[in-house]
Amino acid sequence: MVETGGGSYRVLTPGGDVEATLRGKLKQGSQRAALVVVGDLVGVRPAAEGRFVIDEVRDRKTVLARRMQGGHATKIVAANLDRLLVVASVAQPSPSTTVIDRMIVMGEAGGLKVVLVLTKTDLPGGGEQAATLARFYERAGYPSVCVSVVTGDGVADFERVVGSGLSALAGPSGVGKSSLLNRLDPSLGLRTSGVGRRSLRGKHTTVASRLVSLPGGGRVADTPGFSDVSGVRVDPEDLDACFADFRPYLGQCRFRDCRHLREPGCAVLEAVAEGRVAAQRHRSYRMILDEM
Repeated sequence: MVETGGGSYRVLTPGGDVEATLRGKLKQGSQRAALVVVGDLVGVRPAAEGRFVIDEVRDRKTVLARRMQGGHATKIVAANLDRLLVVASVAQPSPSTTVIDRMIVMGEAGGLKVVLVLTKTDLPGGGEQAATLARFYERAGYPSVCVSVVTGDGVADFERVVGSGLSALAGPSGVGKSSLLNRLDPSLGLRTSGVGRRSLRGKHTTVASRLVSLPGGGRVADTPGFSDVSGVRVDPEDLDACFADFRPYLGQCRFRDCRHLREPGCAVLEAVAEGRVAAQRHRSYRMILDEM
C-alpha cells in the first residue's frame, strides 16, 4: 500500500499502481481508520468496470503508531517500515534528550530500527554539539548521522540510510525534516517554515498518507499529524525493553516484576549507579513510565 486517503487506496502491484477500495466485509471492521495504512501488504482482486478491491490485509511485521491526544487510544499510521529516523537539531531549536528518547521509544515499540539524525551542524558550535550527542546515543545503542543541508556535510550519509527499504522521519517542528528531503529531491518542494506541519504533499494533492519514492532509492512515509506528536504507544511492562541500553540487564533483577525505580537488587539501577547506563536515559524512562 503506497497511498491512502478519502476511502481510496493506491496499491503497488507487479503490473503497476492500481486504485482500489476496501471490500465491504473489511469495511465492517471496528477500527476501519487503522485497518489499512501505508506500508501494508494487501491482496487485491479485479472488480467491476476495471476497478480493484482490497480483500486481504496481511500480518504486519512492524508498526508506527502514536497515542491520540487527550486519551489512551492509539492510531497506527504506517506498517512494515524498516526504520524510524529521529531528527533533532543541535540548535534553533535546541535538542531535548527527553523528546529524542520519546521518539526512540516509539520506534522501538513498533519493532523499527532507530537512527538518530542530528541537523544544523553548520551553526556555531554545531559540530561539537552534534558529536557529543552522537557519542551519547551511540553508547546507548543507536547509530547516528550528523548533517548540514547548508554545507552538504553528512548528506551522503543520510542518503545512504534512507536509500533502501521504507523509512519515516520524526522530530519536533523546525529541526529540518523537510529540508533534508528537499536536499535529496528538490522537486518535492516541501515547505520549510517553522510553523505547522511540513508535508510531503504537493500543492495540488489532498493525500492523507503516502510513501514517497526518493531518487536515490528507498521510500519515506508521509504520515499526517505524526512527526510533531510525542505520545508514546507502549505497555508499561514493555517500556524497559524499548531502551537498548537497558536490555543487557533485563532479567537480572532480584524481582521478576522490577520496574527499575527503587527496587533493591535492580540490575538496571546498578548499571546507572556505575555509569554503564546514562542517568539522563534513566530519567527519561521514569518520566515516560510516570505518564503511563
